[in-house]
Amino acid sequence: MSSTLNRSIVLASRPHGAPVPADFRLEEHAVPAIANGEVLLRALYLSLDPYMRGRMSDAPSYAAPVEVGAVMVGGTVSRVEASQHGDYAVGDLVVNFGGWQDYSISDGTGLQKLGALASPSHALGVLGMPGFTAYMGLLEIGQPKAGETVVVAAATGAVGAIVGQIAKIKGCRVVGIAGGADKCAYAVKELGFDACIDHRASDFAEQLAAACDKGIDVYYENVGGAVFDAVLPLLNPAARVPLCGLISQYNATSLPDGPDRLSLLMGTLLRKRIRMQGFIIWDDFGHRYGEFFAAMSQWITEGKIKYREDVVQGLENAPQAFIGLLEGKNAGKLVVKVAE
Repeated sequence: MSSTLNRSIVLASRPHGAPVPADFRLEEHAVPAIANGEVLLRALYLSLDPYMRGRMSDAPSYAAPVEVGAVMVGGTVSRVEASQHGDYAVGDLVVNFGGWQDYSISDGTGLQKLGALASPSHALGVLGMPGFTAYMGLLEIGQPKAGETVVVAAATGAVGAIVGQIAKIKGCRVVGIAGGADKCAYAVKELGFDACIDHRASDFAEQLAAACDKGIDVYYENVGGAVFDAVLPLLNPAARVPLCGLISQYNATSLPDGPDRLSLLMGTLLRKRIRMQGFIIWDDFGHRYGEFFAAMSQWITEGKIKYREDVVQGLENAPQAFIGLLEGKNAGKLVVKVAE
């Protein structure tokens, strides 16, 4: 065992609007002891993802909120440090839901052995929940066909970057939406998108319409807000809209100002026969993870999928990194390197 202390970051208070550092607290406790049938896991990498903002709130949702004073939730790549479980040996690498802490205990439920991955942290990104979300949302709900126009928001994020590249593999024209010239250039030059529009531009809606002169057949939604306002009138008849997130709304404390656009949305969905479907990846498609892993692994091996990580050093820096994630400051999949 490399330490006798378990550092953990707990929810100190529920945020009102955007989280601030005071909403988190770093605590130190003794490393917990394991019982028969359990393993002690040492976190090596922690995944930071937008859904965590929802868990900080006690509003009704698809998952229970983090209680004030409890450890923040999160996926981790961990090493078995001690084992009284027949299926796990000291040194095994696993993916688990260990949260924002150095050590966690598991009875084996939900653990996934990593095997020989060259980059273990990829199990939290391109080969983990974000990649799985991109794959199933686009292919199962979006059902892109060669020659169609696919638009994806947060185009250089952990999910959006994979969505766009899969759409290109399927023969689609891909238009990304991202925040800033550098991210847009990366989407086109490195990820192979046909175009990428900066949502911060004053004429964003006009630029998007010009880039989608044949309309939009699939819009992969993970942002909402003003981006969706610009997308809605461009959706073609029988367009598909997979909905996996609404990051622009996660810090909102009230509905946006302006007219109620719900009737506009519903009318558009009806007249154009648009399919818009929300999904929770593990709840809806968890049984198909093996299919995804095999396909994505092959695409990576063949060089068809490029992947970028934004690695933050040190558990103590997780709160500030997470705050930055919600502001779009990350470049690629955001992970915290907790230990060697």
